[in-house]
Amino acid sequence: MNTDFELLKSEPFILFLTIGAYYIGTQIQKRVHNPLVNPLLIALLIIIPTLLALDIDYPTYEKGSHAISLLLSPTVVALGFALHKQIKHLKGNVTRVLLAITAGSIVGVLSVVAVCMILGTPEILMVSMEPKSVTMPIALGITERTGGLAPLTAITVFVCGIFGNIVGPWFMKLIGIKSPIAQGLALGAASHGVGTARAMQLGQLQGAVAGMAIGLMGIWTAVVVPIVQAVLK
Repeated sequence: MNTDFELLKSEPFILFLTIGAYYIGTQIQKRVHNPLVNPLLIALLIIIPTLLALDIDYPTYEKGSHAISLLLSPTVVALGFALHKQIKHLKGNVTRVLLAITAGSIVGVLSVVAVCMILGTPEILMVSMEPKSVTMPIALGITERTGGLAPLTAITVFVCGIFGNIVGPWFMKLIGIKSPIAQGLALGAASHGVGTARAMQLGQLQGAVAGMAIGLMGIWTAVVVPIVQAVLK
C-alpha cells in the first residue's frame, strides 16, 4: 500500500497527471470551440482536486513537474527566434512600441493601486498584486523586493494571464484593433506568457511581438513599481 502511495507521488505520475490534464483540456476545447473553455483552466480543475485527494503538497508537485519547468528556457529562445524572423515588420515602429509598453506598465500598476485605494485594501495586498501583468519569475522578484505576499502574486498573475487569454482577442475585435503588432503587444503586455500563447494562435507576427512585450513589460514594471511605492509613501 505504501509503495503504491509513493508511486503516486513520483515524478512519472506527476508528469503524466500534468500533461494528461492539459491534453484533456485541449481536446475539450477542440470539441466545444469556445474561448471560455481554456485548456489551462481545465487542467487546473483536474490537477488541483487530484492533488488534494491524494494528499500531494505543492513542493512535491513542483519537484515532480520540474522537467516541464526546464522547457521554459528553450521556449524563451524560440520566442526570440520568432521575433528575429518577424523583425522586418517592426522597422519604423520602435518608438511606438516602446511608448505602448511604457504606457502599459504604468497603467498596469496604477490600475491596481487605484482599485485598492478605492476599496480600502491593505497595503500588503496592494503591493502583492501590482506586478500582475508580468511573467511569474519577474513578478515574484518584484514582490519579494516590495514585501508582498508571493502566493497572492502568483495567483494574481495566473488569473490575469487566463483572463487576457480568454477575453483579449474578443475585446480587441470588439473595439476594432486589427493591427497584428498592436494585438501582440496587448496580449503580451497584459497577459505575459499565457497571453503570448494565445497571440501565437492569432499569427506568427502577433506571437513574436507578444514575446518581445513580455520582456519589455517585465523591465519597465520592475522600474515603475518602486517609483509608485516611493510616491505613495
